[in-house]
Amino acid sequence: MARPKIGLVGAGQIGGNLALLAAQKELGDVILFDIPQAEGMAKGKALDMQQLSTVERFDSRLSGTSNYDDLAGADVIIITAGIPRKPGMSREDLLGTNLKIMTDVATNLKRVCPDAFMINIANPLDAMVYALKQITGGTKQKIVGMSGILDTARFKSFISMELGVSMKDVTGFVLGGHGDDMVPITRLTTVGGVPVTELIPPARLEEIVTRTRKGGAELVGLYKTGSAYFAPAAAAVEMAEAYLRDQKRVLPCCVWLEGEFGINDLYFGAPVVVGADGIEKVVTFELTDDEKAAVAKSEASVRKTVAETKL
Repeated sequence: MARPKIGLVGAGQIGGNLALLAAQKELGDVILFDIPQAEGMAKGKALDMQQLSTVERFDSRLSGTSNYDDLAGADVIIITAGIPRKPGMSREDLLGTNLKIMTDVATNLKRVCPDAFMINIANPLDAMVYALKQITGGTKQKIVGMSGILDTARFKSFISMELGVSMKDVTGFVLGGHGDDMVPITRLTTVGGVPVTELIPPARLEEIVTRTRKGGAELVGLYKTGSAYFAPAAAAVEMAEAYLRDQKRVLPCCVWLEGEFGINDLYFGAPVVVGADGIEKVVTFELTDDEKAAVAKSEASVRKTVAETKL
């Protein structure tokens, strides 16, 4: 039986980490794609990791290419292609350049692997996954954005650090757009089953929410030459694994909503079931008035950026 085929569009920092994580988990054979000018980087990273496989003891095959035809028939595609943020830039500042890149990527993916489960990481994420869907004509089940898992990971990390407890015992999730208006749902966040609102004072919890919202910018400020890559890669691989192994995981992802949480015809972060059919179900719940207001603010931000794509 042939192993699944995983195509990674963009062989930069996130792409390299995606390849390593996917190979170590033996999710399938991995192809790192990049433009001809960066083909050596794609091939070099693939060869380096193939040699690493003898130490780490995994059987996935890795290769690098600058030819889209090598992605033909891929089961999963993860897109990181685009310029990263620099200090002082918002995700929205990347729209013009990254939309041109996404248009080229999506046009080629539509040709070589239209049925793949496609995960977008490129920023501004919500607008880029919308562009991906518009250009490929893919279904809402198969075209999805990685954002909520990363935002939630940051939120849960800060809770774990604050309380000095294992991250394994922190549960929670973040709704909304992948930007400064994202909505961590604090009342449903727990530590070992205990509501976090019982453990952290409101003012301090709000500071953690603010740090979560600015988590990407914090890393951009520290790196100075780019943006986060370890955690985003892990988040996308978690989505790919849930799909390829039909795990029915409940994960916060950027998905096409049709009335859920009062939002229509928009890519937006929400908890969903991810399995062999892709996005199999949106998990909904009643929002409080404060949460509704925060979600509406996030929705407005996403709609503004999406409108600027003119797609």
